[in-house]
Amino acid sequence: MKYIDEFRDGDLARKVSKAISDEVKPGKKYHLMEFCGGHTHAIFRYGLPELLPQNIDLIHGPGCPVCVLPIARLDMAMALAKQENVILCTYGDMLRVPGSGRRSLLKIKAEGSDVRMLYSPADALTIAQENPDKEIVFFAIGFETTTPPTAVVLQQAKALGIKNFSVFCNHVLTPAAMHAILATDSSDEPLKLDGFIGPAHVSTVIGYEPYAVFPKQYGTPVVIAGFEPLDVLQAILMLVRQLNEGTSVVENEFTRAVTSEGNKKANKITQEVFELRDTFEWRGLGFVPHSALQIQESYREFDAEYRFASVLTEYERALKNTPKDNKACECPSILRGAKKPNDCKLFGTSCTPDNPLGSCMVSSEGACAAYYQYGRYQQVETQEIKLEGISA
Repeated sequence: MKYIDEFRDGDLARKVSKAISDEVKPGKKYHLMEFCGGHTHAIFRYGLPELLPQNIDLIHGPGCPVCVLPIARLDMAMALAKQENVILCTYGDMLRVPGSGRRSLLKIKAEGSDVRMLYSPADALTIAQENPDKEIVFFAIGFETTTPPTAVVLQQAKALGIKNFSVFCNHVLTPAAMHAILATDSSDEPLKLDGFIGPAHVSTVIGYEPYAVFPKQYGTPVVIAGFEPLDVLQAILMLVRQLNEGTSVVENEFTRAVTSEGNKKANKITQEVFELRDTFEWRGLGFVPHSALQIQESYREFDAEYRFASVLTEYERALKNTPKDNKACECPSILRGAKKPNDCKLFGTSCTPDNPLGSCMVSSEGACAAYYQYGRYQQVETQEIKLEGISA
């Protein structure tokens, strides 16, 4: 398959791996963060750590939208779902994420709330048209990749005059999270970070220009990479070369899909419907300024936070006295890159994909899920790398 098979070529992967090994400097440690959870899964699925020299440390970032959503926002979504005549719609991964007291959308669905899994926000609009006597709330999450589809649905709802549809908006922004990571100064969990493997899907939308600030302000290079194993290996080689040369710029490895300006039409639609929030809470990063979007006033009638303001205000007060995350769960530290999944004492014991105690184990993009599915197995026995033709 074009643009896939050639980026899984075993001979080429060995050549890039050798080039990395030849160019890293003995005694120098390279701390590289793959921001996106999709990269984390690709790294472990194809056994890339076994192809890298020991002095390259891959750090897993917060690029999993399900993982970074704070427990308070999930609890608010459950409060909406419990309202009479409300049908709450969202993506599948959100159903199993534990909220306060280990309750989840799946559990309250079993108790009688009408919670539905969708593949597209357009499905929520169809449900609204088919159920005029119900209030349909779309629980929207995601980075810049999933924001335009939500914006389109809001435009369609307004054009069609659909009155029983609203969106609980939780769309967040990648560059703001990268700023928060680089600006974090914690003596308890210091983070050494030399470069970013930049996200692929997000960058197809926003382009690579928004990352230019990181080399300028922090001296941290960024290489945008695709999700195939050769993409990731090539991005690592490009970062190693920058760090060896003492340069710091944005480079685009994913040239077959990413441009400097991104998808202008998608960005225009997003700007027409959404605006920046002053601040937003991220799991693991705390409150980050200008890191999320809210629905503009011209679309306020479709904003669930406005439509159900009295319910959510009352619930926010109650949240101050309710139990929060499992204190033993290291998901917040893992999302900051300060710890890895196998640093958590719950990982692989009481916390598994069948019984997730934290969001990093629930999501298909979560670092804990990747470690469990691929990395943990590799620790038990010598595993033949799944990329055909490559061996460690």
